[in-house]
Amino acid sequence: MLYANDLHHAFDRATALAGASVHVAAGTVTALVGESGSGKTTLLRSFNRLVEPTRGTVRVGGADVRDIDPVTLRRRLGYVPQHGGLLPHWTVRRNVALVPRLSGMAGADQAADDALDHVGLDPRLFGDRLPSELSGGQRQRAALARALAARQEAVLLDEPFGALDAISRGEVHEAFERVRRDFGFTALFVTHDLAEAARLADRIVVMRLGRVEQEGPVTELQRAPSSSYVRDLFARAVAAHAALGL
Repeated sequence: MLYANDLHHAFDRATALAGASVHVAAGTVTALVGESGSGKTTLLRSFNRLVEPTRGTVRVGGADVRDIDPVTLRRRLGYVPQHGGLLPHWTVRRNVALVPRLSGMAGADQAADDALDHVGLDPRLFGDRLPSELSGGQRQRAALARALAARQEAVLLDEPFGALDAISRGEVHEAFERVRRDFGFTALFVTHDLAEAARLADRIVVMRLGRVEQEGPVTELQRAPSSSYVRDLFARAVAAHAALGL
């Protein structure tokens, strides 16, 4: 379970969070959506203490994150930044095996190979390559494998699919859905794409100006938007897809 309540934070007097709260039940996927500057990434990074909110409570699995050593906490939580964050001078297998090795897991390389296989990257073909030898979609799948190789309690994903072309994005979506079926993990991810959120998440949290504007299943938000902002957000998403003939 991921739980944040009444978070406040600012960067150089610019408000990033202004009372934001979110609850992600165990085994579910929640998407944070909203325009740039709405506080999505700041809220996400509060869970692994890459951001320390000035006020509010953040819990992972019932424990206050302030009571957990940051290094220990980050090994418990998978994290996929926007561009994957793979170490360029390490092989794909070594990147994916990083957390299992640091955690003292037996058979770290085998755990890495299993995770790669789950995201659709044959470790016999891709394990010994460098990240620069992968396509953008393959790098993101490898980053997802790294976030899951040690069977982390939950996964945080910060716009992990945003920089990909449509075909690569679809492939990574399929990999995400496949590993979710296999591993049953808890996830919180940031996206600008409402259609992506509707496809991958059980619940959607719409953020605006550092606050949660509305949250719930996509059907609920479509049927009963709580504000003109949420209504317009869905209207723009529908119009964009209609323009593409989708």
